[in-house]
Amino acid sequence: MKLPVEQVNALIRKRRSIFPKTYIDKKITREVLTQILENANMAPNHRHTEPWRFKVFHTKISREQLAAFLANEYKRITSEDKFSNLKYEKTLKKPIQSGCVIAICMQRDPKESVPEWEEIAAVSCAVQNMWLSCHSYGIGAYWSSPKTICSETGARFLNLEAGQRCLGLFYMGYHELPEMDGKRSPVSEKTEWL
Repeated sequence: MKLPVEQVNALIRKRRSIFPKTYIDKKITREVLTQILENANMAPNHRHTEPWRFKVFHTKISREQLAAFLANEYKRITSEDKFSNLKYEKTLKKPIQSGCVIAICMQRDPKESVPEWEEIAAVSCAVQNMWLSCHSYGIGAYWSSPKTICSETGARFLNLEAGQRCLGLFYMGYHELPEMDGKRSPVSEKTEWL
C-alpha cells in the first residue's frame, strides 16, 4: 500500500516530544497500546535479532510502583548537597501524570552476531515507530533515560533477564496541545553532496 507522501512528511515533521505535565486524564486503551507496540515490532534490524523488549506500566498501580521506585532511587543515589526536592517531586509525579509508561529495553543477541550499537539502533528505530504511531493517535510521548532505571538496580526492578538492559522510559499520554513546528537547523548545514 502506497501512502501519500504529504501524509508521511507531515507525520514525521509534526512529531514532537510532549511531556507528562501536559497530559490529560484520558485512558490509553490496551488495544491502542497493542497497535503501537505492533508498529514498534516492525522496526528494521540486522540479522533479524529483534532486540527490542518492552515493560508496560499501564495500570495506575503499576505506574505508582514505578514512580515510587524512581523517586526513592533518585533519593538513594543522590548526595545530600546535590539532592533537589523539586526533582524528587517531579520524578514522583511523571509516571502518575502519564496514561502509560513503557520501559524500553534491549535484548543483546546471545551470539553477538551484530555489533551492540546496531542492536541499540534497532531499538531506537522501534521507538521512532512508537513515537510516530503515538502522534497519529493524538498521544504525546517522550523518551527519557534516567540513570535510576538504566542501572543494575533498575534492571532488578524491571526483572530483566540475562543480556537485557534498559535504555530508558517512554512516557505517553493524551494531550490538547496545538501542533508545533520543529526546531531544526537546515539539513543543508549537515549534508555534503559527493
